[in-house]
Amino acid sequence: MRRTARLLTGSVLAVAAAAPAYAADGQGLEVYPSSVVPGGQVTVNTSACAGGGTAAGDASAVGAGAFTLAPSTHEEDAIGQFRVPPSAQPGTYEITATCAEGGRRVTVTGDLVVTLASQRQQVHPRGSVKTGVGGALGPDPVQTAAGVAALAVAAAGGTWLLHRRARGDGI
Repeated sequence: MRRTARLLTGSVLAVAAAAPAYAADGQGLEVYPSSVVPGGQVTVNTSACAGGGTAAGDASAVGAGAFTLAPSTHEEDAIGQFRVPPSAQPGTYEITATCAEGGRRVTVTGDLVVTLASQRQQVHPRGSVKTGVGGALGPDPVQTAAGVAALAVAAAGGTWLLHRRARGDGI
């Protein structure tokens, strides 16, 4: 128990000591998509580097190495891209970007989640609709003939009833 408390206290102190290097005012590193499969392309952007210069990105936690963020016209953000290596293991990785703004270094971070299966896969329906009249995927000819015959009988019966009513014979 005492060992765990020391470990947690040490971690909190380490984070507190590093805090001045990180950007304030809610500026962070936006990672898109936030969840990706190995081999996928990732785009990061931040408004913390609004000075117009380039920023150095670091995705070595996931195995992608360094990348550059350059100024863009999108809300004066700095934007960069990197590819997650196909050998990346599932998990959450911290991506960082560091830029010089007004003579000081600003470091922002964002999280990237690597998964084995894409969560954005759409499921498309497959197969034919069993209407009895036919379909795009070649239904049974017997069912098609039965469906056409049922429609023909219904059309003939409707026509006969309308003809009787028009003559005044009633239904």
